[in-house]
Amino acid sequence: MAEYLAPLRDMAFVLHEIAGLGRVAQLPGCEEASADVVEAILAEAARFAGAVLSPLNRVGDRAGTRCHDGVVTMPPGFGEAYRQFIDGGWNGLGCDPAHGGQGLPGLVSAAVQEMWKSANMAFSLCSMLTLGAAEALERFGSAEQKAMFLPKLVAGSWTGTMNITEPQAGSDLGAIRCRAEPRVDGSYKLFGQKIFISYGEHDLAENIIHLVLARLPGAPEGVKGLSLLLVPKFLVEADGTLGPRNDLRCVSIEHKLGIHASPTAVMSFGDDGGATGHLVGPANAGLEAMFVMMNAARFAVGLEGLGLSERAYQQALAHAKERVQGREIGGAATAVPIVRHPDVRRMLMSMKSRVEAMRALAYFVAAAQDVATRHPDAAERQRNQACVDLMVPVVKGWFTENAVDIASLGMQVHGGMGYIEETGAAQHLRDARITTIYEGTTGIQASDLLWRKIHRDGGAALGAACARMRQTLAELEQSAGADFAAIHAAFAHGVAALEEAAAFVVAHATQDSRGVAVGAVPLLNLMGIVSGGWMMARSALAARRKSDAGNADSFLEGKIVTARFYADHVLAAAPGLAWTVTRGSPGALALGEEQF
Repeated sequence: MAEYLAPLRDMAFVLHEIAGLGRVAQLPGCEEASADVVEAILAEAARFAGAVLSPLNRVGDRAGTRCHDGVVTMPPGFGEAYRQFIDGGWNGLGCDPAHGGQGLPGLVSAAVQEMWKSANMAFSLCSMLTLGAAEALERFGSAEQKAMFLPKLVAGSWTGTMNITEPQAGSDLGAIRCRAEPRVDGSYKLFGQKIFISYGEHDLAENIIHLVLARLPGAPEGVKGLSLLLVPKFLVEADGTLGPRNDLRCVSIEHKLGIHASPTAVMSFGDDGGATGHLVGPANAGLEAMFVMMNAARFAVGLEGLGLSERAYQQALAHAKERVQGREIGGAATAVPIVRHPDVRRMLMSMKSRVEAMRALAYFVAAAQDVATRHPDAAERQRNQACVDLMVPVVKGWFTENAVDIASLGMQVHGGMGYIEETGAAQHLRDARITTIYEGTTGIQASDLLWRKIHRDGGAALGAACARMRQTLAELEQSAGADFAAIHAAFAHGVAALEEAAAFVVAHATQDSRGVAVGAVPLLNLMGIVSGGWMMARSALAARRKSDAGNADSFLEGKIVTARFYADHVLAAAPGLAWTVTRGSPGALALGEEQF
């Protein structure tokens, strides 16, 4: 397996030309994010990702984690890598300096996170969950909880988890049964079992802070009766030192298709009288707090889709340049590297163009989140938050569906050797497969997009996004050349298709909810493809501007060519998806259950 090399040139291009790092650096609290500082951070992150994390990716896949009597052992090398990770301050890169973080913009953090996920997705999950727990405590924890737990979580010396799923309650959170009984000292005794808890038990850190959804006595039925409780692996004394082991244990870890180095635990609480927990936020308001973690995780999972896609593309490209087989069509009668064959080039360009579209869209959304959080003007904050809310299900859902397809294409480029584990191509597909499922399946993301982000506001947020897309269309019209004409034509059809689908949803969702719901996932894919096309169009325009300013080189030329490919091969699917959204329900709903 080839080691990961961070695509720093493309990352820098997107940061500056698409996401607007210069504007983000002018936001309050972001002043340290100058171009030279960010360049140094990315260079060092690239070194760590390539030299330390990437070599452990294959090690972790082969060795996996081990569980014996409730003790989970990580694969060789992971403990030392994690120590280097937290000693380098990487865990707290985007966290509040008040708790020991570096306070860098989410845009910079997103670029660094992409590297971790490309280099070693299983390793990156630990930090992802820890930061989600820290954010939930920052928003909803008491002053005492923040002082006690946030410095350790931000530093990474303690890690965090989110405990939601139970055997009988997957996506239906209203079916959660884990219960919490009050004690006289204000704490609670927890009883119940949680499943699919990533990094629920491991040997990387001295303590694990579990955030657990549970029901208090007399709580309302359904999701309105859920409370969030902080349940540490080891109890924490008043002076911050660790006390005795809490009444919780890892019963087992799952044997999974992929991410073998990420321990997915079955956790049992209260087998010996009750696990001690402390309420986070108000009683019966736990879902709001947990969604802080979940929304952060959904964006991060989208970055996993991007990272795995980049890794699969790099490996496929390296193989295609090295593998000599077959004669070139229209060429000499000698064997050539398979990268010279048209269909292999098509597959590689399909991978490359979608990776670049995803990267641009991810960084664009991260920058919008920085503005929504830090901009001094309330209207500007609100406008950007609406954009973020609209795009997060797209980032999560479309990116991860792409990752599965791109990793599969990577195997196809390898031919028969892609199906052999020793090449490593299959690992990317196995690792990617979970990303479409956890933190809400693609269907759940699509329903969120359809009902909460489009139907609820009458399509206002999407309309605002389409208006900005049409501004880019106007710029494309002024750009000469066949490539820009093709990009304009395909993008114009894509925007029109998206507007048609959105108008259908707004007009029919109330009276035909089932029929509209059938088109939710096609709508999400349509939104992703067109949003990606928007980013690719902007990339092509930026590349043209830089070339016209005297900076022309093969990289900038490649940005325009890749955008053209995306227009012809990816954006071309948009009208068909709009057809499915607006006309696809009869074929899906006509059959009775007995006819399946």
